[in-house]
Amino acid sequence: MPNRRPEALSVKSPPRPRAGFRERYDELEAYRSALVARLTSLSETGQRHPGYKRALKLLNDTFRKAKLAQRLAVLQAAAWLIDVLEKLTSIT
Repeated sequence: MPNRRPEALSVKSPPRPRAGFRERYDELEAYRSALVARLTSLSETGQRHPGYKRALKLLNDTFRKAKLAQRLAVLQAAAWLIDVLEKLTSIT
């Protein structure tokens, strides 16, 4: 093939070993606790918003019920909602 690079010239990074269950679990728990801290630091106006309760539900109930593989997506959804709440409270 004319456009193919020879194997000797291609640069491959060494495969990174996959993190174990405990490492992934601890990383997700640390991320969750950081999000809870962000959520609780919202002002009184932000805590009265209906989205506040939904973010709390995502971080607690939904997070605990989800499997480990799905927990990152739950945390990302909660982070997005917390971002929205922070922007809303900074406007008013």
